[in-house]
Amino acid sequence: MIKCIDCGAEYGLRDIIYTCRECGSVLEVLCSPHVSKDIFECRKSTMWKYKEFMPVDESRIVTLEEGGTPFCKCKKLGDELGVKLHVKVEGSNPTGSFKDRGMSVGITKALELGVDTVGCASTGNTSASLAAYAARAGLKCIVLLPAGKVALGKLAQAMFHGAEVISIKGNFDEALEAVTALALEGKLYLLNSVNPFRLEGQKSIGFEIVDDLGWRSPDRIILPVGNAGNISAIWKGVTEFYEAGFIQDLPRMTGIQAEGAAPITRAVRKGLDDIVPVENPETVATAIRIGAPVSAKKALRAIYDSDGLAETVTDDEILSAQKLLARKEGIGVEPASAASIAGLKKLVEMGEIDKGEEIVCVVTGHLLKDPNTAINACKEPIEVDANLESLSRVLNHL
Repeated sequence: MIKCIDCGAEYGLRDIIYTCRECGSVLEVLCSPHVSKDIFECRKSTMWKYKEFMPVDESRIVTLEEGGTPFCKCKKLGDELGVKLHVKVEGSNPTGSFKDRGMSVGITKALELGVDTVGCASTGNTSASLAAYAARAGLKCIVLLPAGKVALGKLAQAMFHGAEVISIKGNFDEALEAVTALALEGKLYLLNSVNPFRLEGQKSIGFEIVDDLGWRSPDRIILPVGNAGNISAIWKGVTEFYEAGFIQDLPRMTGIQAEGAAPITRAVRKGLDDIVPVENPETVATAIRIGAPVSAKKALRAIYDSDGLAETVTDDEILSAQKLLARKEGIGVEPASAASIAGLKKLVEMGEIDKGEEIVCVVTGHLLKDPNTAINACKEPIEVDANLESLSRVLNHL
């Protein structure tokens, strides 16, 4: 069943619907199978390990073996910050971001519904993932991108997988408004995170975190927040496992936004139940450059219900954290992903995170999603003659 998070109106799993017809609010899929966690043992480590919690037809699954991503203990960085730190590396998914989890479920649902065209608006990762999974399923794919605002690595992926890419003279929020209008006219099946089946795939990050920890919850999960689907999805996942009796406690959800695109953090600071959109959001972290996140209400509920936090970080803090994670722990992430590390560092310094807390930071996309930013953050290579004397002279000064 699909249910409105505000008025409680209910819809069927085969309804093509994105927001509530009664009140216009966002929807969620209710899923509570009665199974033992023992059934997950000895299954392949993909997100479909937990297929009983995925509300789609098992016989039609469209997959590229997404999920089962690395869960890295980061002792050096954790010791430096005074916490027990793990990093969930979502850049190891097939197209390099967490979006593959949601697209696997979303595209599977599209096949169930018999649609032939799917579409999205995107800051990059969504389009890359949708294009790949649409190709896998043999569906036509339409992508709307804000002109000049998408990192090169992501744009290349969407185009290379065969999507019809349309550049919109405006920001992401305007692109989403346009593609939603197309969906409501029946021209495509919308697979932005306003589609509740997208989050059903992304909640598997929460499943894997507690499974990785030996069926227990960390003290806190920290992640970047852009369109706000992921924080609410992960909270939904761990809550479903809690209600199933698989774990005994719940984490505090902590969302990190870029200073120039922070409507959710502003709402949390004021104790509001909804956001005031940010016009013309701006940040180097293109994946979270969103001023009117469609899942804002879900995100706020996740933060409040978990006694969590929301905080902002500057672009300089994001880029510094990106380098810190790469050079301290060998994990390369795009700028938006580094927001979780920047947020952790800031919250420790502020005293909002206690020493010794067990923290999981979710890093959402691979370093090579935004190669230009990575290159610009580094020095030019040292150029020398190809002889031992020249090389030795350079090495002696390093």
